[in-house]
Amino acid sequence: MADTRTPHFHNTEGHRAITIGVHEFMCIGARPPYDHPHVFLDMGDDHEIVCPYCSTLYRYSDKLSAGATEPPDALWHADPAVAL
Repeated sequence: MADTRTPHFHNTEGHRAITIGVHEFMCIGARPPYDHPHVFLDMGDDHEIVCPYCSTLYRYSDKLSAGATEPPDALWHADPAVAL
């Protein structure tokens, strides 16, 4: 079965821009517990979008897979052992 979950990205390190390989995603700000509301962002036909909460600039690159980012390690994985 294909993984159809929306990728979540964070900017804990405070980078000005993060390059990603998808047009639709969630921005969480920093890693929990310092995250902001998890907001769905859709670039549409554009290749850039700014998160309205944390002002991170996200740029699309077709050279990256859905889970890859530049700088690396901006993809967030929820810990399934932690109850929400």
